[in-house]
Amino acid sequence: MLSMSPQNIVDLFDKPTLFIGSDYRILASNTAYGDHFQPPTKHGFCYEQSHEFSSPCNTKGEDCPLEQVLKTGKSAKALHIHYRAGTRHFCRVQLTPVFTKSKTLMGFLEVLEESQAASPDPSEKHLVGESPTFKAMMESVHRVAPTNVSVLLEGESGTGKELIAKAIHDASHRASARFVVLECSGINENLFESELFGYRKGAFTGARSDHEGLAATASGGTLFLDEVGDIPINLQVKLLRLLETGTFRPVGANDMNTTDFRLICASHKNLKQMVVDGSFREDLYFRLATFPIPLPPLRDRISDLPGLCETLLSRPPVPENTYVSNAALRQLSRYRFPGNIRELRNILIRASLLADDHVIQTKHLPAEISQKTPRHLATKFADEIYPLAEMEAQYMEHVSHNFSGSPMELALKLGISERTLYRKLAKIKGR
Repeated sequence: MLSMSPQNIVDLFDKPTLFIGSDYRILASNTAYGDHFQPPTKHGFCYEQSHEFSSPCNTKGEDCPLEQVLKTGKSAKALHIHYRAGTRHFCRVQLTPVFTKSKTLMGFLEVLEESQAASPDPSEKHLVGESPTFKAMMESVHRVAPTNVSVLLEGESGTGKELIAKAIHDASHRASARFVVLECSGINENLFESELFGYRKGAFTGARSDHEGLAATASGGTLFLDEVGDIPINLQVKLLRLLETGTFRPVGANDMNTTDFRLICASHKNLKQMVVDGSFREDLYFRLATFPIPLPPLRDRISDLPGLCETLLSRPPVPENTYVSNAALRQLSRYRFPGNIRELRNILIRASLLADDHVIQTKHLPAEISQKTPRHLATKFADEIYPLAEMEAQYMEHVSHNFSGSPMELALKLGISERTLYRKLAKIKGR
């Protein structure tokens, strides 16, 4: 393989594949790439083909696998937004350096796989977002999904923990089997055992027939324990025994049964602190938290708000063709959403029913949002009059140096498009 041409190398792959030079130029592409995306321009740059950028990804705030490989000499992976026929899609990218027999660098092999879980644009079938925190979360999802490792989803209520758990299941080798959910909040000892382990006829009053527990139902698939932090400590040892041995005894049975499921847990509580406090078993915590994934609250991914609003407004019971005005969207972006995406959905449903013309205005939002006063700039001005262009340039320079979020988030806060933001910043640099 090392003596083959770039074209011969990419033709060995079934997935969309490119061969890229150190100067970012595309040297070869396989048939799968052309079928899935579009045949690249001859001698074009990878960042133009994939992202419609005018310069490499790292200059636009993206992680650049090629830059990483050049630094380390090792393969690199990244979750990127790629363009296809005018639409955007999340793709998992793996970049690998290729050498000749004499250990001379030939170039880089880029293998792509489109994400079936996430979309940067409004979608009925995918998780929606493109903020840095959302992409970091989805990067973890895609890395852990193909494995059989236990996952702990940590985040506030309303951040979509069950949706993320289902996305991990759907991207795993267990996707064809069942995804089984057990809500642990408020569960007592008897109910926990009968729900998880099942029971035999006559095991207790009301047990008129055998009942298969969720541990058996999930065998071959995924078991999702929601709010696992609410399991009483006296029941935690029974769960630990199931996880460590893969065996359980139904209530009222004499024989042990076996099961094989992938475990995903979720909690809005700080399980580490619960271990310190003595309300959660340390051995169980380490068994559950092999691969923790933090889920960002909505207030930390405000740039995803437009796409989330459009997605949520496309679902019943919202009347068709309902959308949010720019003024209402700006007002929503100032709100902290203690209930996260679940709260956003309820707000939009209520507002959509109040909007007779299918346009949600600020007056249709709850009072705590519509009457929220934006944080103003200082109200004391110097006596001397300055040109507005000069004042804008000074302010843009200030926020560009002090704002810690992404360019998209900054553009949303400024009430301008991301393209306009880049244009204004470029004008400042050219002064």
